[in-house]
Amino acid sequence: MRAFADLFDALDSTNSTLAKVAAVQRYLATAAPSDAAWGLYFLSGGRLKRLLSPRLLARWACERAQVQGWMFEECYGIAGDLAETAALLIDTARGGSVPAAAAVALSDLIEQRLLPLREASEDAKRAVVAQLFDSFDRRELFLFIKLVTGELRAGVSGTLAMRAVAQHAGLEAAVVAHRMMGGWQPSEASFSALLAKENTGDVSRPYPFFLASPLEDPPDTLGDRPSWLAEWKWDGIRAQLVKRGGGVFLWSRGEELITGRFPDLAPIWETLPEGTVLDGEVLAFSEGKPMPFAVLQRRIGRQKLSAKILQEAPASFMAYDLLELAGQDLRALPLRERRAKLLPLIQGERFALSSPIEAPTWEALRELREGSRERGVEGLMLKLLDSPYRSGRPRGEWWKWKIAPHSVDAVLVYAQPGNGRRAALMSDMTFAVWDGPQLVPIAKAYSGLTDEELNYFDKWIRQNTIERFGPVRAVKPEHVFELHFEAIARSARHKSGIAVRFPRIARHRSDKKPADADTLQSLQSMLKA
Repeated sequence: MRAFADLFDALDSTNSTLAKVAAVQRYLATAAPSDAAWGLYFLSGGRLKRLLSPRLLARWACERAQVQGWMFEECYGIAGDLAETAALLIDTARGGSVPAAAAVALSDLIEQRLLPLREASEDAKRAVVAQLFDSFDRRELFLFIKLVTGELRAGVSGTLAMRAVAQHAGLEAAVVAHRMMGGWQPSEASFSALLAKENTGDVSRPYPFFLASPLEDPPDTLGDRPSWLAEWKWDGIRAQLVKRGGGVFLWSRGEELITGRFPDLAPIWETLPEGTVLDGEVLAFSEGKPMPFAVLQRRIGRQKLSAKILQEAPASFMAYDLLELAGQDLRALPLRERRAKLLPLIQGERFALSSPIEAPTWEALRELREGSRERGVEGLMLKLLDSPYRSGRPRGEWWKWKIAPHSVDAVLVYAQPGNGRRAALMSDMTFAVWDGPQLVPIAKAYSGLTDEELNYFDKWIRQNTIERFGPVRAVKPEHVFELHFEAIARSARHKSGIAVRFPRIARHRSDKKPADADTLQSLQSMLKA
């Protein structure tokens, strides 16, 4: 655990990518394989499911630090982070002395002490936590609390971690990225397999996804129009369909296995030859056109799929690309060749090809893009026909040219601390519109403001809090913000009756008073349109 804390200190002390890669590489080279496996799991974005409630940890931290609950709350309000507050108070109570207890290995901590807490009684949990409070220094306490609450974030990208593994193992970064796809689980055996020169991986594993970058410049800066494939940007679940080793596996971009959620796609994979991997989009598709994402979303969280929901939200697979055929990796081939090999595999409406958009000029393409909303799509994708299928988000070959977002002016009504480097700032904000004389919340957003703006509003929120609900603060309804979002849908889960997709803060409308904010009726009209 101490070596893991040293690694976090090293990562936090530099902005240099090279220095961070070197720090991770040193950790992987010196840690025991079982510890290195867990360290890599967290560095690449993995987290434990919450093992202890923040309420219990706060109570036990108060007891250990010998402070009253109100004092803990005041300190938490300033620090904005439970783990930081508890670690500082406990460390202060013992005078900052480093515990003399024997070092605890990261893998032993997780596998032998933390994971068993899930089924333990409250008294047993308390005994383990009390012992660990006295076993760790301040840095380790911080990481321990982040681990058990499921809030540990490494502060580096998964790509950076994989680059460090590749350098440590003498492999290509793309090979490491592929081996870690599909829910890679930390263990000594899986870590050894990750570093092996020969691939001994799981046949179900998808490839790392190639992600497009937002197009911010005019499209004619990309060069000749005929060099680019243009297709609609479908609004569904990006997925890879893998047929290998006698099995079929449907993976979401979030590396979640979702095969069982879409039994109505079985006729598609039955037609595919063994050793095939497709990249595409799972859509709700009916009568020759896509249905709104909200329709597809109805079936995502359901444990059981009734005949009614399968009929209301019929799934289809819109194929974009062919990554593997007859067990042969095709990713290095140009897109035009991969598409030519994909075409003979396409069969029927439920298994369609995302067809090229025939527009000879950029201007003609721009005119077609203006009708995206009427088609139920988010805009256009532009892909260089000579591009290989890469991993991650390299710029220059794949672009997403989205339509302008929806916009609404809303009033700030609630705020709470953010995560990571914003854990001490009131950066997660809730916004509302008018429904008659009342303000009704319609969206929560946490991105879009500069650091200077965040610091200003953090101070304002603390000074203008009118009520508190745990970490959430209700504030005076005085500030109007312009919000942008991608889509709007009806929702029985929200008091407003609507839900917006991907809301973010566009700007602070200092020129508007709260009475000038939009109404729920205007959003309902937007929904009807």
